[in-house]
Amino acid sequence: MCGLVGFYKTPSSGIESPVEIACNMAQRISYRGPDDSGVWHDERHGLVLAHRRLAIVDLSPNGHQPMHSVCGRYVIVFNGEIYNHLELRHQMERSVDQVWRGGSDTETLLAAIATWGVEETLRRSVGMFAIALWDRETAELTLARDRFGEKPLYYGWHGNTFLFGSELKALKAHPAFRAEVDRQALTSMMRFGYVPAPHSIYQGIAKLPAASCLTLRPAAGPAAMARPQPYWSLQQTIRDGRQNLYTGSVECAVNELEQVLRQSVRLQMMADVPLGAFLSGGVDSSLITALMQTESSRPVQTYTIGFDEQGYDEAVHAREVALHLGTSHTELYVSAQNALDLIPVLSEVYDEPFADSSQIPTMLVSRMARQHVTVALSGDAGDELFGGYNRYLMADRVWQQMKRLPWGSANLVARLLRVMPVRGWDALNALLTPALPQRFHFAQLGDKLHKFSNVMNANSQFSLYRGLISQWQEPESVVLRGVEAPSLIDESEIWGGLESFVPWMMAMDTLSYMTDDILVKVDRAAMSASLETRAPFLDHRVVEFAWRLPQSLKVVDGQGKWILRQLLYKHVPRELIDRPKQGFAIPVAAWLRGPLRDWAEDLLSEQRLQADGYFNVALVRKKWNEHVNGTRNWQAQLWCILAFNSWLQLENNYSGVILK
Repeated sequence: MCGLVGFYKTPSSGIESPVEIACNMAQRISYRGPDDSGVWHDERHGLVLAHRRLAIVDLSPNGHQPMHSVCGRYVIVFNGEIYNHLELRHQMERSVDQVWRGGSDTETLLAAIATWGVEETLRRSVGMFAIALWDRETAELTLARDRFGEKPLYYGWHGNTFLFGSELKALKAHPAFRAEVDRQALTSMMRFGYVPAPHSIYQGIAKLPAASCLTLRPAAGPAAMARPQPYWSLQQTIRDGRQNLYTGSVECAVNELEQVLRQSVRLQMMADVPLGAFLSGGVDSSLITALMQTESSRPVQTYTIGFDEQGYDEAVHAREVALHLGTSHTELYVSAQNALDLIPVLSEVYDEPFADSSQIPTMLVSRMARQHVTVALSGDAGDELFGGYNRYLMADRVWQQMKRLPWGSANLVARLLRVMPVRGWDALNALLTPALPQRFHFAQLGDKLHKFSNVMNANSQFSLYRGLISQWQEPESVVLRGVEAPSLIDESEIWGGLESFVPWMMAMDTLSYMTDDILVKVDRAAMSASLETRAPFLDHRVVEFAWRLPQSLKVVDGQGKWILRQLLYKHVPRELIDRPKQGFAIPVAAWLRGPLRDWAEDLLSEQRLQADGYFNVALVRKKWNEHVNGTRNWQAQLWCILAFNSWLQLENNYSGVILK
């Protein structure tokens, strides 16, 4: 796990040293790699590569980057891990006489590229990565990103300079960078709570899409810019899986899932540094921890976050799972003050506006874990692959009911749902839950019902989904001169081969929400603490197996992740696991009315909103007043505005602050 930066500029006689500029860019993300640094300059062609290293595999100087291939043709900077790199070495050793200088996966990558070429190496690799590779023979630069976008990579032309790197703050350190807000990206951010790929918040800078590589000759300039090309396709994986559905018994399916997932966990436990796991007590993290414990001869280090607020605390469940598995468990309870203490650095950590408030506990658990370990495994992606989100359980049912309602009555139902405030629904839920079947148990029911009330006028399943994942239902109404950028969900027709609405939602979430929200949240939070995180569910072989499974093994009787639960019950008693899905949420609504109110009021003041000129002042102030008064819960919409304004405040005051 590391950080990379680089740039190309036509060689000139300017007084600024390209090497010094690159070192300064890399220093901005030094927390991504506190163990080592390096820079390399191709003076003939004007390309500079710089790297910050967090040593995980082969801690010796043999892992230093930028690294040159043995043949001398290639130079690479690499962020991530290739979990099967020893297997790749064995494959090469059978066909060529290979001399190894050390044991790093970076060296393996270079040798594989020299042997098989870039695309074949990417297809054979199991891992998470962002790569910048310079071919000295052809003067071509190749950028590549892992299949699901676990590792970030930004790029773009600013003037006659081509910039690329792990984070935007590194690119901003280059003198050629122009920090101009892209209002299209901002409008999309208001809908999703994040800036969806391939866009970034800045004009002229893009995110490299997951599972793609981009090869260009920088000397040809922006006009000759090629488009990223995919080397792996989730769409094709899904199509293949649906055409080759698993037909064995349930018991065989559970056993095969255990084999493929255990193989992934085993590979991802590869490290020459201390290793642990995030444990929330939910299905996904509990299963990953259980499989880790079966692979370990000593107690696995586990970490969790708790909250004092009722309805948000899962620490007690994690504690029970840890006790049963025999892990060495550490927990931290989060207060509103902990959140307040983090808020000044959120925008610096996340680099562009990001409005998933679970970033706060994710940062806190990452900092806690880093005190003891350098690598932590997580249960991320279990929901998207195996049907875990509540919308998978409710959306199809709601849509079928909506179709039966007489014309115009949907709006009446929506208004009735909003008559009772969120706190009222939660109180009623707490009263009735003990008498209801398990499939009718929901955490934070009030928030969910109010959100569903906002999409009761959907005219199709696709618009229902769009409404469910939207923070602002009409983002162009809040962003001045804002036009929403096209997104993946606008291309719904290309996914017509799926058998029903629920797997379609799962595919959309995997390609968008998971990549641009969940994985961004975890990467930035963990790397700000110099912690590497790994997600065993994202081994592409696990993903391919998951899409071979029929939907009937994923959602059963209103319960998601059914097959994961059957596997987990082999390791953890059912009674420790079966409860409503909660998610990694924090009590934002209450905090905005209480300890965070002054901070929010400052960022949402009429004077500031008018001066900045990005938002519809009257609309934002109306929602803020309604939220403070308890009339409505607008936490999701307001958190988007707050995330952008907090980021903008940092942008306006930016002085090259380096995170410590």
